[in-house]
Amino acid sequence: MKDFLPVLKILLRFVVIYIVFVMLYQFYLNHYAVQVVDPFTRWVAWQVEVVQDFLGFPTQLVDSMKLHSILFLTNGQFTTRMVEGCNVISVAILFAAFIFAFYKGAKTFLYVLLGLVILHVLNIFRIALLNIIYLKYPQYEKMGHDYLFPAIIYGGVIILWLVWIQFFALKKVENA
Repeated sequence: MKDFLPVLKILLRFVVIYIVFVMLYQFYLNHYAVQVVDPFTRWVAWQVEVVQDFLGFPTQLVDSMKLHSILFLTNGQFTTRMVEGCNVISVAILFAAFIFAFYKGAKTFLYVLLGLVILHVLNIFRIALLNIIYLKYPQYEKMGHDYLFPAIIYGGVIILWLVWIQFFALKKVENA
């Protein structure tokens, strides 16, 4: 049992941190239950709009209380809709809980912050590209939404986890 104690500690830390983060996020979402979407989701949608406009795909955001979504009106055509689940927070919670489970001092907080920024930027471009696919290549909608774009965001998380484990969490301190 002694051999498994470090693994059990990491697992317990992960579970506790994950549950706490999920509960805090749910508490946040409960405050916006009667709105179209929460402020962070709206901010993400606005950033996607800015990226799409920059890429030459003029976009407007249209609120839909009925769908609890923000609809993307791209080049005059509705492409996709932004819901709370698209804002990357759920994935970010999973990422952060894993990194904090392998806590290594102050650098843990810096790595989590950097990782969250990377995941956020990946998510913005992922949604913008998905809208462009819906507009220009509708035959690839399902493949893009169901397979390619989840692979981008979860692939980003896995790469960040592997970097943390390889270069920070399991790195041996060398004696000088």
